[in-house]
Amino acid sequence: MKLQKYFKIMAEREASDLFLSTNTEPRARIHGAVHFLCDEKVARQDMDELISAILPEASKREHYHKNWDIDFIYVDPDVGRFRISLFCQRANPALVARYVRNQTKTFQELGLPVELFESFAQEPRGLILTCGPAGNGKTTSIASMIDHINERQEKHIITLEDPIEYLFKNKKSMVNQRELGIDFHSYPTALRHATQQSPDILFIGTIRDEDTMRAALQAAELGTLVLATFHTNNAVQTVERIVNFFPPHLHLEVSLQLSLLLKGTISLRLLARKDGTGRVPAYESMVVTPTIARLIREQKPREIQTFIDDGKLFGMKSFKQTLAQLVKEGAVEEETARIASDSRDEFNLELRGLRSISRRST
Repeated sequence: MKLQKYFKIMAEREASDLFLSTNTEPRARIHGAVHFLCDEKVARQDMDELISAILPEASKREHYHKNWDIDFIYVDPDVGRFRISLFCQRANPALVARYVRNQTKTFQELGLPVELFESFAQEPRGLILTCGPAGNGKTTSIASMIDHINERQEKHIITLEDPIEYLFKNKKSMVNQRELGIDFHSYPTALRHATQQSPDILFIGTIRDEDTMRAALQAAELGTLVLATFHTNNAVQTVERIVNFFPPHLHLEVSLQLSLLLKGTISLRLLARKDGTGRVPAYESMVVTPTIARLIREQKPREIQTFIDDGKLFGMKSFKQTLAQLVKEGAVEEETARIASDSRDEFNLELRGLRSISRRST
């Protein structure tokens, strides 16, 4: 099957995503950029045969033909696991496959702040969010944290995913992994039942709506450590988005609740390495200190950024600080970092060591 050939090429070239579309040359995302895999176009017949092969279950085929969208995990015996998103464009089938590497990496191997992640992994309860755009390492980072806990602590871990990506073996902890559409019908319902299943740690694949966020906060209130991914760009935006999930008359209540439950956020952006050997994470870390908790409670999230900039003692770093550090270390090109920054002007000042001088002069 051609798909198996593409998967093998992906593995050889260290690609993260495969893109197939009818009557188009196959492409793959390699170190963040999309490249051609070969010149041979994928015919409609090839796509139809591919769909029959990867959707052998009648129920999945029926779901796809009814909704024209389906997400699931496909296992290639020679290469590994892939998260497949099958959809239609211009009335023809198309596919995106994310390569899910089964073996988790350590914080050091992923280039993540080790002390911060170890500290988060020790939290007995509360809410920890890993944030960033799709495809920037959120799930991989949380998988690393879950495996870190699994190897060192005697816990009961429940994951709620869509679909299950990394597979965990029981080590010191017991890990129960549940998949949307197979093991549960909705995140809010699963979270309500999960609180009766004696979890120490809950991982929510993604939070997209008010009901899921409400259930996540309630689980944290009951003494569970809740880990989740969130599609926001930085810490300030994360706090604002959580509050804005809810109607205005609840903002004060939710802000108070969040100030008591949120332990921290880590926001990620993967950047191409200067030497072309892969990608490196830039991150912004926020630890909820008493001062930051007060700003959340008082609904002043925009003032948080200043305390992140000056929060090195607590394990905090802003994007402009980590981006400037990556440039100075020779890991990424200066322009690559500048494009990835929230503010080019602030990044330029940080790179030249002028941030503190600028602040003192105001």
